[in-house]
Amino acid sequence: MLEYARWKYVVIALVVLLATIYSLPNLYPQDPAVQVSGNRGAIVDDALRASGQAALDEAKIAYKSIELADERLLVRLASGDQQLAAAEKLDDALGDEYTTALNLAPTVPAWLDAIRAKPMALGLDLQGGVHFLMEIDREAALDKQQERFVDDLRTYLRDKNLRYRQVTRTPDGLLIVMRSEADRDSAFTGMSRDFLALELEDRPVSEDNFPLLARLKPSEAGAELDKAIEQNIKTLRSRLNELKVAEPIVQRQGESRIAVQLPGVQDTTIAKKILGATATLEYRAVDETANPLEAQQTGRVPPDSRLYFMRPMTPGGAGQPIVLKKRLIVSGDELTDAAAGFDENGLPAVHVTLNAVGGRKMQAFTDDNVGKRMAVVFIERIPEIRIVDGKEVRTNRIKEEVINAATIQGRFGKRFQTTGLQREEASEISLLLRAGALAAPMDIVEERVIGPSLGKENIQKGWTAVVFSFVFVLIFFVVYYKVFGLIANVALLLNLLLLVAVMSVLGANLTLPGLAGIVLTVGMSVDANVLINERIREELRAGNTPLSSIVAGYEKAAGTIADANVTALLAGIALLVFGSGPVQGFAVALCVGILTSLYTAVSVSRGIATLIYGRRRKLKALSI
Repeated sequence: MLEYARWKYVVIALVVLLATIYSLPNLYPQDPAVQVSGNRGAIVDDALRASGQAALDEAKIAYKSIELADERLLVRLASGDQQLAAAEKLDDALGDEYTTALNLAPTVPAWLDAIRAKPMALGLDLQGGVHFLMEIDREAALDKQQERFVDDLRTYLRDKNLRYRQVTRTPDGLLIVMRSEADRDSAFTGMSRDFLALELEDRPVSEDNFPLLARLKPSEAGAELDKAIEQNIKTLRSRLNELKVAEPIVQRQGESRIAVQLPGVQDTTIAKKILGATATLEYRAVDETANPLEAQQTGRVPPDSRLYFMRPMTPGGAGQPIVLKKRLIVSGDELTDAAAGFDENGLPAVHVTLNAVGGRKMQAFTDDNVGKRMAVVFIERIPEIRIVDGKEVRTNRIKEEVINAATIQGRFGKRFQTTGLQREEASEISLLLRAGALAAPMDIVEERVIGPSLGKENIQKGWTAVVFSFVFVLIFFVVYYKVFGLIANVALLLNLLLLVAVMSVLGANLTLPGLAGIVLTVGMSVDANVLINERIREELRAGNTPLSSIVAGYEKAAGTIADANVTALLAGIALLVFGSGPVQGFAVALCVGILTSLYTAVSVSRGIATLIYGRRRKLKALSI
């Protein structure tokens, strides 16, 4: 007599119930939507809804609904084309006080949302959107770290009362020139103990110069690059939050690249500008002892200063020269908040708030330099494409200009304002500073845009492949294995239900490679059922009774099925860990599908077989 524990039936029933519930949200597709939010305290209310409705009616753009939720206006539309047209119309009609962004609005019923049942997020290839691949500038990241060490070493030597002539950057590393052999020996001993990230070596002595050369250790250089990438990932996510992009994906790819996916976004102009922008501000002291015009003509600048140029008064004009100290007071990465506004004269300004460290630096500097000038340097990295020997070569031009050089009227610290900007520029810079400064510049090395119509076509083709694979398998099993073919079919359908439910709960992104992984797991689940059925047939041919053949078939096939699935699972885990992008989407579907097929093929199908044949004591034959 076949036996199957009752608690296992209870588990199967619960699994089927939960899988059905958590798969349901995938039957409710998201609506293309336009999201409108207020800038700088602009009110989102019924009046705004009426204005938006009037603008859409005037343009004859059909919409499903206009609703207020979470201090934003959400316009639901029927298609992606209507979404783009509505976004453009609302942006023109509502003005600069409001920001419009493309979004996707859920249609899942409230009771499913209450139990946190959510649909699988669709990848770019299924939903449409834009994909950026960005690469960090390794040299710029390391140069920025070396610049910090220059200031730290100068401060360290002064605090230790060690006399030095200069601390400068060279192509070989940081050159530290001491005034005496005793000072050099003391500096070498102290810096070897306190600056573990640096490698120190003596350089040949010349006259009264006693030099040391400091290099960043290779392990530290790699660690600094990792830190820069992680900081850039956080900054990019923060910037995308400022753009109100729905469910953006920002992840590291390889050693020095970051992949950014913006589902549902079609107009890439703003996103590309914000993502690729490395604009930031630096605050430096003006060198009052140097003559800017003489420095420009002769090229002779004090060793601790550098020649800059003021922003031209007219486009295309020449800016006036100005000499600034190399030592940085504060930079953009020490800013915690920035807001566009106006100064006391009604001119555009950026109101800046520093963190505690930056506030102390600014307070100490302004306390000692009242009556002297401090300059604000605007730095922007501009990507350029040149044609060299018929090929595109991507380069970057660093644009540095002094936007303001004002006399310090009194002591200030964490909060102050920066003027000398245009209105649009003040808004853009405040957004970039508020979102955070990039730890190192980045270049967009790849850009792909996928339209919503192509996404719909991909979905149709992908699910057509899944459906046809299932139909062919179901027909084959019924014809070839009869009743046990029906059992296998039920197990396969439950496997697909479980797979969709688990991926929905995990919040996995469904992509075309993910659909390929689902089709592959269907095939692997077929293998498991074929092994079980063939084992049962072998037992019958060996002369065993039908009931004992069922028991022996499942028990002997279970080990083989487990070995095959574990081997495939290890390959899937390797793809998940070491792969990226589409490979990871395929690996997620593969790993989840292997686990669900292992359960349904061995446990669920045996439970169904026991229900059908378990109580028939005088069973003479099996329909297999």
